[in-house]
Amino acid sequence: ASFLLLCFRSPLIFGLLLQAPFTQLSSITQPNFVLLLADDLGIGDVGCYGNDTIRTPNIDRLAKEGVKLTQHIAAAPLCTPSRAAFLTGRYPIRSGMDAINNYRVIFWNAGSGGLPPNETTFAKILQQQGYSTGLIGKWHQGVNCESRNDHCHHPLKHGFDYFYGLPFTLISDCEPTETPEMDRAFRRKLLLSTQMIGLITLTAVLGRLTGLISVHWKILTCLAVFSFLFFISWYSSYGFVRYWNCIMMRNHEITEQPMVTDRTTSLILRESISFIERNKQKPFLLFLSFLHSHTPLLTTEKFLGKSRHSLYGDNVEEMDWMVGQVLDAIDKAGLKDTTLIYFASDHGGWLERQEGERQLGGWNGIYRGGKGMGGWEGGNRVPGIFRWPGVLPAGTVIDEPTSLMDIYPTVVHLAGGEVPQDRVMDGRDLLPLLRGTAAHSEHEFLFHYCGIHLHAVRWHQKDTGAVWKAHYVTPIFSPPGAGACYDRGVCPCFGEGVTHHDPPLLFELSQDPSEAKPLSADTEPLFDTVIRKIGRAIEEHRRTLSAVPEQLSVSNVVWKPWLQPCCGTFPFCWCDKEGEN
Repeated sequence: ASFLLLCFRSPLIFGLLLQAPFTQLSSITQPNFVLLLADDLGIGDVGCYGNDTIRTPNIDRLAKEGVKLTQHIAAAPLCTPSRAAFLTGRYPIRSGMDAINNYRVIFWNAGSGGLPPNETTFAKILQQQGYSTGLIGKWHQGVNCESRNDHCHHPLKHGFDYFYGLPFTLISDCEPTETPEMDRAFRRKLLLSTQMIGLITLTAVLGRLTGLISVHWKILTCLAVFSFLFFISWYSSYGFVRYWNCIMMRNHEITEQPMVTDRTTSLILRESISFIERNKQKPFLLFLSFLHSHTPLLTTEKFLGKSRHSLYGDNVEEMDWMVGQVLDAIDKAGLKDTTLIYFASDHGGWLERQEGERQLGGWNGIYRGGKGMGGWEGGNRVPGIFRWPGVLPAGTVIDEPTSLMDIYPTVVHLAGGEVPQDRVMDGRDLLPLLRGTAAHSEHEFLFHYCGIHLHAVRWHQKDTGAVWKAHYVTPIFSPPGAGACYDRGVCPCFGEGVTHHDPPLLFELSQDPSEAKPLSADTEPLFDTVIRKIGRAIEEHRRTLSAVPEQLSVSNVVWKPWLQPCCGTFPFCWCDKEGEN
């Protein structure tokens, strides 16, 4: 009532401008939600964020018809922890989904780690509010805990009524013609060790046969058995990655093992449009978790060779076309004005992903660093676009710090639900900011983790508009002078591959978004004040953390045969039910 009174007292033109969107919001009690999340897409890969060589007309149309966020921040620079934060509205360290070691993501469908059952996703709350909830595409939050059919981490246990896609993630191992990607360096070491053990065994046998070496046959037999068992122990997992990890599921049923990559894109698009059509008479949540633009960059023939940026550009342009197909399906169903659409990427582009002279990872524009780097802006700043005609003002650009974790409270509140009160929530409701009724983001501090290690903190000084960022740990780029960890493939979070800074490196992002010129007490009068303020925020933040089981510990990450999803009788796991249909 007080708000309406204020409108009547305002100038007539101001009241007329505000009346339409507020009337729309009050008349839509439960809007539909379509959440579009790209994989490894750099902020510099999208036209509306400055790219003029990769064509993304449909994503650009979303920005033109909606709200574009310029400081949209992922909670982690890698898939598994970032998506855990997106689904739960909490930093991944709170759910145990950040790593204490170098295994920073879910590595196997047959691992026992994953999004804990006691975490409440936004899908679960919307399900309780009467929504039909669907996840199409990538999951990468684990599958089983104790047996291959308990599905304790499965999407259907986390609030989704329907799931079609990869329980794991897309990797180059899924494409038989591509160079294996998964744990590449470790596999080389295992193969080399196997060759060395085999060479020693063969040398000993030949020496015994020629009489040059006096070795008992029992010792040779034990050595041969050890060589064989060592080989089997690792080849049984790494030798069949395509069968163990590259599978497609519909709900709990495996439909392809291994996946047939030539038709994956068309199936994911078909399933997404079908979900919209099946549920257009009731409120729904569709989470379309793209496999684009993660390697091996599955791209249909229609788009191959069409972009100016080789296969990566082709792949991004195909994803944009898929976005357009989903938008057309929404329009065809008459749902455009009752559907909130969101587009983002789970983190920044992968700078180090190359094969020879081919660049297979994304571009992060003017921002330093990329995927895997806990603090640098290029690993965390991502596209963020919302469209809701009649409710959100079209063509709006918001330069305030926001987070992927903010999706949680935003959709929950719009659906009429309540965020959990029994745990710390890190996301903030974005609707007031998106609609222009709030001038500033509710985030004062955002914390940038690399695994469980805090690498950087940003402080939004709202009274001045300054955005300070302090780096306490940064990766050491290799080779020296490069802008990424090309010698390693992914930058580390700790150990000899990082530098600790005391005092921290300080940047003012509104003046230096590329983080090119660190400030000091000599060049910035507020340096000590800012560092103290951020230091106190870190202390307060750490007091809110509590010990939880580590989901990415070595014991949870390793391949366990008894947890392996299998279409058939293990270890003979193979099926193609899509082909049969």
